[in-house]
Amino acid sequence: MRLHYLQHVPFETPAHIAEWAIARGFDWQGSHLYAGEPLPALPEVDALIVMGGPMGVHDEALYPWLGAEKAFLREAIASGLPIFGICLGAQLLAQMLGAEVTPAPTKEIGWFPIELTAAAQAHPWFQDWPSPLTVLHWHGEMFSLPPDAIPLAKSAACPQQGFLWGDRIVGLQFHLELTPASLGELIQHCQHELAPAPYIQSATEIQAQAARTALLTPYLERLLDRWVGQ
Repeated sequence: MRLHYLQHVPFETPAHIAEWAIARGFDWQGSHLYAGEPLPALPEVDALIVMGGPMGVHDEALYPWLGAEKAFLREAIASGLPIFGICLGAQLLAQMLGAEVTPAPTKEIGWFPIELTAAAQAHPWFQDWPSPLTVLHWHGEMFSLPPDAIPLAKSAACPQQGFLWGDRIVGLQFHLELTPASLGELIQHCQHELAPAPYIQSATEIQAQAARTALLTPYLERLLDRWVGQ
């Protein structure tokens, strides 16, 4: 399988997703859009991962490559390509599927629980997920539910935490892919966002729970396996 990822900043890498892909023997390639690398040719990709980033889906004036990425994602969706989006990646997919992306009720940064929807609990891809499940959040915007999508989860701070569109497009607002090292990179580059607020933890609080990343990798790996049909 030829798996391709789109990366928006140097410090939000695929992290454990890369380990998963390499362990399964996939052809694993990426486009670092922030560095001017080109988007792939769709016929050369079997499945696509869209990573997160601190920019917003409406920031095309600041990041001109966003416009090309959106056009590429529209084409990828129309072609039936399996796509997995994380945080900004999920927001981009939601927007391309007809949803609205707006400021969330409050910023949500740190380790907070999500609760699965009844639809997610009934779906075979998520039946073995616990609810609640504590995950890492780092976002200030949110998406509405795309038409025809299944809502997956919510949190106290954000009513939409994920969606499944058909059996090939997954969008998660939260992060399952992090390792202790990639979490450290995220904290280092984005700690200016950690102003005191009800749903924003301090860098010390976030880093102190870095071991939680290992608890989340089984859920990530099983979901990715199901998504690619393994």
